[in-house]
Amino acid sequence: MRTLSMFAPIKLALLIALSSNIWAAEHESVGTFDFPTSGSPQAQVHFELGVGYLHSFGFIQAQREFKLAQEIDPDFAMAYWGETFTYNHPFIGEWDNQSPMEALNRLGATSEERLAKAPTEREKGFIRAAEAYAFTPGSVGMRRTAWMNAMQDVYAQFGDDDEVAAFTAVSMLAGATVAGDASERLNMRAGAIALELFKKNENHPGAAHYVIHAFDDPIHAPIALEAAYKYADIAPAVAHARHMPTHIFIQHGMWPEVAKWNVSAFDAGAALWKPGDRPNDQNHAADWGQYGDLQMGNAARSAWWIERAEKVLRDNPGDARSTTTLKTMRARHIIETQQWQTHDLNDELDAAELLALGMSASALGQHSLTASVADRLLALADASPRDQNLRIMYHEVAGLAELGKARTGAKVDVSLQQSAVEHFTNALEITATQRLPNGAANPLKPAHELVGEAMLASGQAEWAAELFEESLLRMPRRPLSLLGAARSQAALGNVSSAARHYAELAKVLAGSDHSALAEAQSFIADAR
Repeated sequence: MRTLSMFAPIKLALLIALSSNIWAAEHESVGTFDFPTSGSPQAQVHFELGVGYLHSFGFIQAQREFKLAQEIDPDFAMAYWGETFTYNHPFIGEWDNQSPMEALNRLGATSEERLAKAPTEREKGFIRAAEAYAFTPGSVGMRRTAWMNAMQDVYAQFGDDDEVAAFTAVSMLAGATVAGDASERLNMRAGAIALELFKKNENHPGAAHYVIHAFDDPIHAPIALEAAYKYADIAPAVAHARHMPTHIFIQHGMWPEVAKWNVSAFDAGAALWKPGDRPNDQNHAADWGQYGDLQMGNAARSAWWIERAEKVLRDNPGDARSTTTLKTMRARHIIETQQWQTHDLNDELDAAELLALGMSASALGQHSLTASVADRLLALADASPRDQNLRIMYHEVAGLAELGKARTGAKVDVSLQQSAVEHFTNALEITATQRLPNGAANPLKPAHELVGEAMLASGQAEWAAELFEESLLRMPRRPLSLLGAARSQAALGNVSSAARHYAELAKVLAGSDHSALAEAQSFIADAR
């Protein structure tokens, strides 16, 4: 087994003896694993670094190492295999469907030529799987499914091989993204393979990484907590590896860890970024890092994250994801801090901004504006019927608008109030049809929390309490849900339950200047 750390004295000596060019590689650890191939010893060093980066989705770094291996050994089939998988993320939209084909065509113009350069059956299996991934006609989903099926064949023959197991697991996770009702079954099977590998070698970057992806939902997240803790230190050279453990931490409400590791991920992504690169690692880390800090009541850190996102957009002018991320973060800051602000409607506002504006208008008593925002969200939802989050946001804001109008007269308008409840119920019902949340709140204001706050303000503390408890099951330790649950239980006279929620809220907000911290501390003191 090889420990792929450029700091290791034995490995350093080997590298210096092999080639001065290899010294230019990253001086960082990418994990521990063994992937023997038929390549030359000099090319093998770069190949293994490439595989280490690839397991952690460090695609730019991996591509560099695989190409260095090709320069040393032009007929090294596995170096071209590795490069094939560096052009696209296996779980999100396809960026480049030409370069994978071009990489394999540099190895050989036909499958026969390529396979002839792979001297073992195991390596031929990997090459066939890469060909399925690169050359299968049709959609990206068809290519992912073909890759998964080809890796199943390799796994059937070489199931005891750790790298075959690892890449079979990730291919199944990729296949699960397009498998419909079978997706959870594939995720669990991939997770089982990755867990078995993690038991054998807890420092394997692919094992820990794929365990996290397989169990990345609130029900299964506890299974991946050990892997998340371990993975946080396995591959510090890769921004994605620093971020990925927070997929599990966020589902446990471990806000300090969410914030800390996304700072680390952002910094790693920024250090690697060069003009022309995609700033995806920086965007994703900023988005989640801000969310973690906001859950701890740190509005100043949220503003700091927004400044970092603004710089990313300046460095990447016109980048769609950078633009969307910044809009989301600004809207989230308003919603989570409840520092309400309104402005005129304009056509440049996206859904997150509209939600923040609608909630602000409602809180500030601008019910006509709230209704206009709801109309705009309805138009967006009608234009994109597959995006159910748009429909949820429409019902959230429309419900607030109706509730606000219901209270404007001397007496509560019962019909408007009922209309508000219908909107809120629709938002909850749509939410129930979705997969459980597994990251930063999306929509930015969870339906159970928003409806709970609205019902508590309307005097319906019992329903509000139920909604907040459900919200906390879906997203543990969200402070606004803890606060709502505590207030609801207090309104119902359940002092011990209220104190329990306030105590948890005090832990989450400890050290912050959030107004709810003083409220929690005062209640706990009185309860004693």
